[in-house]
Amino acid sequence: MVAGRQRGFTLLEVLVALVVVAVAVAALARAGAQAVNGQFEAEQRTMALWVADNLLAELRLDPPGQSGRSQGSADMGGRVWHYDVLIQTAPGDEMLRVDVAIFADARRRQPVFTHTGFLPL
Repeated sequence: MVAGRQRGFTLLEVLVALVVVAVAVAALARAGAQAVNGQFEAEQRTMALWVADNLLAELRLDPPGQSGRSQGSADMGGRVWHYDVLIQTAPGDEMLRVDVAIFADARRRQPVFTHTGFLPL
């Protein structure tokens, strides 16, 4: 070893280290974005479940007595949720089956949550 020579990282070593750090940061950013999206979807499904449960509870208090289809909207969590309700006779003709689909927007393209309940005749 020469006494006056300094040793350090070469340009190639620095570039490789930067690539490794960039890949790690990109992976962490993606994982963080997925966690945020997962939290948002879980919150939406929870609110939609509460809307569906409220609708079923209202139908239990005031049973429709017949089959049919209806639509409407409800406020929950500071926003408006839209729903479709299908009431039909359950097998055995002793109960009504209630299918509730909850939508995040008025276009009703893709339900956020679907729920099924039963009511006595």
